[in-house]
Amino acid sequence: MIEGYRVLDELGRGAASIIYLVQEPKNKGIFALKHVIKLTPKDQRFLDQAEAECKVAQALDHPSIRKIHKLIKVGSFLATRELVLIMELVDGQSIDVNPPRTLLNAVEIFRQVADALHHMHTRGYVHADMKPNNVCVTDSGSVKIIDLGQSCKVGTIKERIQGTPDYIAPEQVHRRAITPKTDVYNLGATLYWVLTRRHIPTALAKGDSLVGSLDDNLIEKPTHVQELNPRVPDRLGELVMQCVEVDPASRPESMQAVADRLDLVGGLIRAQRNSESAAAIRPEGRSDASGVRAAPTNGDPGASRGPTEGMPNEGSA
Repeated sequence: MIEGYRVLDELGRGAASIIYLVQEPKNKGIFALKHVIKLTPKDQRFLDQAEAECKVAQALDHPSIRKIHKLIKVGSFLATRELVLIMELVDGQSIDVNPPRTLLNAVEIFRQVADALHHMHTRGYVHADMKPNNVCVTDSGSVKIIDLGQSCKVGTIKERIQGTPDYIAPEQVHRRAITPKTDVYNLGATLYWVLTRRHIPTALAKGDSLVGSLDDNLIEKPTHVQELNPRVPDRLGELVMQCVEVDPASRPESMQAVADRLDLVGGLIRAQRNSESAAAIRPEGRSDASGVRAAPTNGDPGASRGPTEGMPNEGSA
């Protein structure tokens, strides 16, 4: 038992936390429980982060953001030794474990993510750590953002670099103000990985470099997403590359704009699929009632592509 909750299983571990599957004995409700323990003075930051995560989550109300129901502090009045977060249980897999299998699937997932992030922005917060393992998808296709640990108020300048190296925005590395456009960059870097299985170059120097961070003008421009995956539609490729612009002013103006453009791309992909399906059931060269002529599909990269339509192979770098 942890603070009155019966532990059923262990779900995962973090730097200073363990997440359990638990049951509340009285009403039999099932939850995820994050248990954060302070073992050394340096661990205080993990307690602070968990408390801040709860505060942000309780300021939000969106179906694609995991809910945190309760915060329990353990310790004396003056010194908290442990924190317990009682969270919504998300029954799904993160997209780093189970990436989208089709372009349409990817677009639909990221449209939901963008909508949730826009909600955060309207409430005055930035997620600041969007990456594949923070996006969970259920069997029904519903999306949940599951970690708000790096979230902060719009305009925050953090005391130290926080973020994930392969998805981090230049302003995070150089400790400038965190804004909604930081989330735009993080989301673009995440979608870039989903579409190509490659990471974009970021302001954090890699490998054996003696330089800790790169000035904005030294950051390598990422290879265009369509060079790595030619099946990515033009509008989607343009959106991804705009999202990962070094200069925030060159990125889309808001997360709502990103969501709207993803919605448009999804509609175009569905329309193309419907057109191809109609063409497949009509004799080649015949016209349908609307006068649209069925085109041959031999050699057409837009024709049926099977279960991983338009997506990179699992073995891609």
